[in-house]
Amino acid sequence: MRGRLLVVDDEPGVRFALKVVLEDADFEVEQAADGVAALERLDADPSIDLALVDVSMPRLGGLELLDRLSVRQGAPPVIILTARGSERLAVEALKRGAIDYFAKPFDEDELLRVVMRNVVTSRLHGEVSRLRAALSLGRTMVFESQAMARVAQMVERVAGRDVPILITGETGSGKELVARALVAASKRADKPLFTLNCGGLTDELATAELFGHTKGAFSGAIRERPGLFVAADGGTLLLDEVGELSPRVQSALLRVLQEGTVRPVGRDESRSVNVRVLAATHRDLARDPGFREDLYYRLRVVEIRVPPLRERPEDIIPLARHFANRAADRMELGPMRLAPALERTLVAQPWPGNVRQLEHVVHALVALSHEAEIGLDVWALANDSSAPVRPGGTLKARVDHFEAGLLREVLDACGGNRSEAARQLQVSRMTLVSKLKKHGLD
Repeated sequence: MRGRLLVVDDEPGVRFALKVVLEDADFEVEQAADGVAALERLDADPSIDLALVDVSMPRLGGLELLDRLSVRQGAPPVIILTARGSERLAVEALKRGAIDYFAKPFDEDELLRVVMRNVVTSRLHGEVSRLRAALSLGRTMVFESQAMARVAQMVERVAGRDVPILITGETGSGKELVARALVAASKRADKPLFTLNCGGLTDELATAELFGHTKGAFSGAIRERPGLFVAADGGTLLLDEVGELSPRVQSALLRVLQEGTVRPVGRDESRSVNVRVLAATHRDLARDPGFREDLYYRLRVVEIRVPPLRERPEDIIPLARHFANRAADRMELGPMRLAPALERTLVAQPWPGNVRQLEHVVHALVALSHEAEIGLDVWALANDSSAPVRPGGTLKARVDHFEAGLLREVLDACGGNRSEAARQLQVSRMTLVSKLKKHGLD
């Protein structure tokens, strides 16, 4: 097979004719009747090498589809199909990102030459882009999978565009690392980056953290606080778990994004701020009735989805080796390696806590191991919360291991009820959530 193509045209006869010609040339061909159907097809199967798109279609035409694809993660290159004499539309399509165009009715030999040339070029560009993106993200992220390579390509494409970006993905999948990679490759790389975890914050605390307050603005405001929008002026603000914000705080956040100004609590005048906002969430905000639709679209100029670890098992071993080396360095130990049997066991795990859970598990394996090679015996110990930490482990490693085991025990006893677990441990729910996240148990 020479490649996978998507033919998008509202005329069934044209789609059929193209399908016959292209399949005879050993291409695999998918079809869509308009731009909306094309987007649905790409959602279901993003591995299309090239799309042939008619310029004039109902619901969503070729030019509009190009606009949608220009900010879409892993979108295929597009050849526009036009009627003869429609050079103006072809030029406009090229301006919007099409890589080539072809006039209908088509000559079969010429069509195949155009398609073959562009499939080869597309694959070469894709490989170069993947390698460049992997290199640029190498300081921040460890991956070998195509799924994360597509994330890297998207980061490279949009990092320099000074627009809000919504990073979605399951808890622990690496959303914050993607955010830091975006900042590192942006025009604001040398400016401040501030992060706020919105989970568990009361309205008052979230408002104070984001927008600031004057001294005496409310009970307990013993000093003036500028707020993160002011502190991040000129730089970037990452709102982690933005879906946890209350409707009242969402409204205030929307106003800042719309007006570019912020007014601290207790102050009459507003001040202008120039902040790029990145937001991260594990929720489907588009379907969340508690999240403002207008704020969602403000934050989601571009969306980057970080796949869970189970969708990219190729990354488990390189990540585990990376975490083992880093943990050994922090504990001032010699080089550590993972036994092949242990690596196979790690790959077989479901990892509901994703990369964060893998990191904490490997950290525990290093802390428990008495040998340079970590084997299945250590894996068994790590899954026993009463297992002793290696004598050479640091105090922090010992405390972390005990704390993680205690949290697991109490949560199990409470049936996963975090509020009850927090009550039994005599800590606030926010503290419990923070500790669960720290140990990859959330």
